Amino acid sequence: MKHMGIQCRFALLAALLTAAHVYAQDSAPSYAPTAPVTGTLRIWGHPYMAGVTKNWAEGFTRFHPGVRFELKLMGSDTAVPGLYAGRADIALLGRENNVTDDNGFSRPKRYRFTRLELMNGSLEAPGKSDALVIFVHRDNPVARLTLAQLDSIVSCERRRGGAPVRTWGDLGLGGEWARQPIRVHLYDAGTGKGTYFQHVVMRDSRKMNWERVTEYTDRRNHDRSITRAGEQIVEAVRTDRYALGISGAGFATGGVKALALAETEGGPYTVPSRETVIAGTYPLGRRTYALVDVAPGQPMDPKVREFLSYALSREGQADVARDGGYLPLSPAVLAAQREVLK
Repeated sequence: MKHMGIQCRFALLAALLTAAHVYAQDSAPSYAPTAPVTGTLRIWGHPYMAGVTKNWAEGFTRFHPGVRFELKLMGSDTAVPGLYAGRADIALLGRENNVTDDNGFSRPKRYRFTRLELMNGSLEAPGKSDALVIFVHRDNPVARLTLAQLDSIVSCERRRGGAPVRTWGDLGLGGEWARQPIRVHLYDAGTGKGTYFQHVVMRDSRKMNWERVTEYTDRRNHDRSITRAGEQIVEAVRTDRYALGISGAGFATGGVKALALAETEGGPYTVPSRETVIAGTYPLGRRTYALVDVAPGQPMDPKVREFLSYALSREGQADVARDGGYLPLSPAVLAAQREVLK
């Protein structure tokens, strides 16, 4: 993307936004209010969701002008405490809920929160729950990997049951590649993306092959600019023929290529694309979530239910597409989430 002409970039972005808008329109019913609601709706969550949340708020108030919004988007880690403390009506997470979220809510409440998926993470917008992409040098003959192979490359425990993978020869490459060790570059384990990788690929193992693994966080430069971790990872792969990196599509350059991934050796193997992220067929695509407090045997707050119904409607999913980063839900997932509101 970095080497693409400006006009081509804008044309591609416009095409993606148009396609996403059409997809959102085709995959959801129009919003139909069940009852007028009023009052203040308090939403806490991830700051990168500000654009989508603003779109939702503006669209929702056209149907319910008596509703006022209070937005406190300071991070996913603050969202759940706001919910169980009674200071938020909806907690928006840009990641999977974790043990801290679950216990923080359920221990004082004695029941679990209700969780809904509102939209997919992005393909190539850094920070917007963007999918993880596996990169190798453009000269590397490898075109695809299974998650078990990826786990065996990075992890000591190999919880997916794969054989140890230390060199490119262990993946079937010959010639100059056979004895070359695979040098791995990935997000720091303490970051959201690092935790996600460990959860999905390594099945929550924390033991990596540290002699071959380098972790990255965002770096502040002398001129106060920031070099993103994903950019550093891709640059490390671009300059090392024998490296493998876990980064994001938005950082891709001409010197690297993305690999197709599969859950198992039998496939199917899928490349990271807008379509595969939306469909849920790309194994390292991500989603965002809304958590709400609904006590057992009690109805959901009417204004919360109406707002979530709007977000999961044709109009609400078109608001997601207009943001230009996050992606709408597939028809199947969208229908399942709407069932939660019934």
